Amino acid sequence: MSPHRTLLADRYRLGEVLGTGGMAVVRRARDTLLARDVAIKLFRPGQDAAGARRFDSEIRTLAGLSHPGLVAVYDADLTAETPFMVLQLVEGRTLRDRIDDGPLRVGEVRRLGAALADALAHVHERGFVHRDVKPSNILLDDDAVPRLADFGLARLAGSDRFTRTDQVIGTAAYLAPEQVRGEEITSAVDVYALGLVLLECLTGHREYEGAEIESAVARLHRPPVIPDHLPFGLVRLLSLMTSLSPARRPSARECADALLASDPPTVVAPVPRRSRGLVAAASAVVLIAAVGTGMIARDRSAPAESERPAPASTQPRTVQQNPAPTVAEQAAEQQVVPTTAPPPVQVVNENSGNSGKGKSGKGKGKGP
Repeated sequence: MSPHRTLLADRYRLGEVLGTGGMAVVRRARDTLLARDVAIKLFRPGQDAAGARRFDSEIRTLAGLSHPGLVAVYDADLTAETPFMVLQLVEGRTLRDRIDDGPLRVGEVRRLGAALADALAHVHERGFVHRDVKPSNILLDDDAVPRLADFGLARLAGSDRFTRTDQVIGTAAYLAPEQVRGEEITSAVDVYALGLVLLECLTGHREYEGAEIESAVARLHRPPVIPDHLPFGLVRLLSLMTSLSPARRPSARECADALLASDPPTVVAPVPRRSRGLVAAASAVVLIAAVGTGMIARDRSAPAESERPAPASTQPRTVQQNPAPTVAEQAAEQQVVPTTAPPPVQVVNENSGNSGKGKSGKGKGKGP
């Protein structure tokens, strides 16, 4: 906008800067026609053709989506001197700000993760992949309701990429292994990133730290460390979401359903006096048939469906079970350490700002 203009498109009065990024700046604005506050994303002049296509893609993607977990787009003009789009203003802060305050409780992470997974399921069911799920692209309103923002890197699954084949688009700390390898991009990359985001919410720190290339390649050599004090079902889900193989990851819809379903309560039936010597192990519930005892024992070493009832017998016998693999062993089995290093890649972090506010009234739109 030229300095003498007071309104953008003769309608929007620009206010403070909420966030900045490589392609755009986001500012608070007042819609003088509808008398409401909005966020306006202004495309930086001088961008290359690929950047212009990404901005156009973000507008068209958001225009075709409608979900309470996504930031809504109200208006846009790609032909203006400064191309812009008008977005829903989310009063609050980013998930990055919230994590900086310390780890979240398990129940809070379940609620937040289920809402985000449901929003991603809506995106995936319409053929899009976000490609940049990270805490700074998740806005929390005053009621801590999350909204996924910044679709600047989103694209249709299977569509042509906007960058050279030796470039990796996204934020290094949250890239899926197949993104690092330069392989086909599917909705599974968003599930992987969400798994790392939820793990970060629980631990308070990023799983893969370091420089961009170091952080990106690290996930090819080791799985994320998931605390074993978490509920077994949550450990299992996070292990699958962050599997090295995209085929092993659940869909976003399955993640939402799993996060909404809390772990079964811990209930142990009274043990008869004569069976006091029988001791239960500790991982998931297992039923052991023992004739004459009528006892139900809990075994938390493996999921219930992996065990069979012990054969009935009229003579006392010893029930012997092979120890089931631990969650860490299961996760390790899912990971395949590459025998050769991945081809050199250039990580391009295209932060373009978001439409939220930070704690001080300014958005934290750059950097993960």
